[in-house]
Amino acid sequence: MDKRFNPLSIAEQLELRQQAIEDVLSHPQWSLPQAVRHLRTTMRLTVAEMAKLTGVAHRTLQDIEQERSEGSVQTMNRIFGVVGLKLGVARIARAQETPAVR
Repeated sequence: MDKRFNPLSIAEQLELRQQAIEDVLSHPQWSLPQAVRHLRTTMRLTVAEMAKLTGVAHRTLQDIEQERSEGSVQTMNRIFGVVGLKLGVARIARAQETPAVR
């Protein structure tokens, strides 16, 4: 837990985690680095704490957040896996084309 904040109870930590998940899911326009940074900061974790939790190198996590690296799918799944999320592929629904009216 980031030392700049007062310690949180388990219930408060779970609430922050749930809020972080909901925020990421409700903002599909966010880039992966934005989502990673939001998860970490919302859960009040330092980069070092997040790195330890995910098993991703501290430097790798910094590089991803600062958009110096895109990170592999495996790395992203390790990061998002901490909150029960996983990268996936989804079909984008096309707007049905309507014939031009003459």
